[in-house]
Amino acid sequence: MKLTHRQIEVFRAVMHTGNVTQAAQSLHTSQPTVSRELARLEQVLQMNLFDRVRGRLRPTARALALLEEVQRSYLGLDRIAAAARSLREFTQGRLGIACLPALAHGLLPLAVQQFAASHPQVGVSITPQESPLLEEWLTEQRFDLGLCERIHAPAATSISTLLQADEVCVLPDGHPLLARRVLKPKDFAGQAFVSFAPADPYRELVDALFEREGVQRRLAVETASAASVCALVRQGLGVAIVNPLTAMELAGAGLQVRPLSFSIPFAVTLVLPQLRPASPLRDAFVTGLQQAAGLLQTRLRQLAKR
Repeated sequence: MKLTHRQIEVFRAVMHTGNVTQAAQSLHTSQPTVSRELARLEQVLQMNLFDRVRGRLRPTARALALLEEVQRSYLGLDRIAAAARSLREFTQGRLGIACLPALAHGLLPLAVQQFAASHPQVGVSITPQESPLLEEWLTEQRFDLGLCERIHAPAATSISTLLQADEVCVLPDGHPLLARRVLKPKDFAGQAFVSFAPADPYRELVDALFEREGVQRRLAVETASAASVCALVRQGLGVAIVNPLTAMELAGAGLQVRPLSFSIPFAVTLVLPQLRPASPLRDAFVTGLQQAAGLLQTRLRQLAKR
């Protein structure tokens, strides 16, 4: 005999419900049928999955280990079912977008608002991911478009610049440096500083700049994301230099923003797959992205003039 999907389905139901009777009810079948399928499964696998104790089934260690593998398989099926439901519900189309986490809250909400105004029935799915996995997904053509900070296109994609700006400083309310309109490297001397992780490319740029200027900071905390950096700064743990989109999105309620006298470039690039069939909705969404980028660019210029 060969292992069948029905046997696995019965096994999973028994493990979840704890007894044959409830498993049969959940599967809309009879108790003898469930018992028979379990016996066949044990025969196929050539091992006991349950101990029979006073008429009840007690899973063995092997059954518990097998359930873990079965659960992983069903998770894959659940994802397929969820994707099918999404396709069914968004009857007028659906766009899949992958982006860096910072762009999921710093640029895309405004772009989705621009797009949804003219396409209210279209679904938009946003998947944040860090590099380099983000670039791998885009190369694999998994999404209709992507947003990253790279200047070189991942394999099998085309790339274009959507927005260019400079990093900014974020400070907690009441910090003495808020008295300055624009911050210079020497202003950071001796200041508690919240940094990105050591391997982060922006951390490397910031560290190199202060080293060239001979400025010593007090490195207080390290963290992985711009949103986390801003949260730590808001709590008064130091000042930091982050991308302007995250800074503007989170500014206020304990977090203030100041421009810098020096440039640490920040760019958002649009990545389009070359092998994936282009959605007819993609161009409209790109237009929304361009409009959102233009609005944010204007806000950044206004910030620099304060």
